[in-house]
Amino acid sequence: MNHIEKLVDGFKRFHSQNYAENRALFDRLTKQGQSPKTIVVGCCDSRVDPAIVTDCDPGDLFIIRNVANLVPPFETSGNYHGTSAALEFGVRHLEVENIIVLGHAQCGGIRSLLKHAPEADAQAGFISSWMKVASNARNRVISRMHGDPLEVQARACEQEAILVSLDNLLTFPWILERVAQKKLALHGWYFDMERGELLRYNPVSNSFDALS
Repeated sequence: MNHIEKLVDGFKRFHSQNYAENRALFDRLTKQGQSPKTIVVGCCDSRVDPAIVTDCDPGDLFIIRNVANLVPPFETSGNYHGTSAALEFGVRHLEVENIIVLGHAQCGGIRSLLKHAPEADAQAGFISSWMKVASNARNRVISRMHGDPLEVQARACEQEAILVSLDNLLTFPWILERVAQKKLALHGWYFDMERGELLRYNPVSNSFDALS
């Protein structure tokens, strides 16, 4: 069986089990549309599916995925802005109440960032250009952890990049306004695949603590 056949068989199981057992839910979502309460900005990594990690039903989450779960700063140049457009839709039209930036262990984008400073050359490729969003995270980690093993630096940078994205969220005026009005809350989460733990950023202690 090739992989496409595996996916087709998977859909058949979904249709006969999940879809059939939850037909009322899918009927409601079809007729009423979506009304998720939370946006999750997650990584493209195939091992970290936000809906699976949080055991959510269809319609619970508005999920935005990109390399290294990054949020770029607000800007209005003529370039394409997939992540920013999705944030705009989720916040201004769906009126979500939460935004979670969900980072994770063993992130390939972050490890690439640590090993190679983001290139200024436009010909360096899409990934290098995109990872510039997390340049400050890289700089902070290298500055305070110079000489530490790559594994230690990577974990720190994965978490530091979450904080950069949380800061960048507040550069969007319609996000900042809703946060100030307490209509929207921002959260930094980190999924540790190696330990099977989900950590949450605590701004009081400036640390990531395990969710009980």
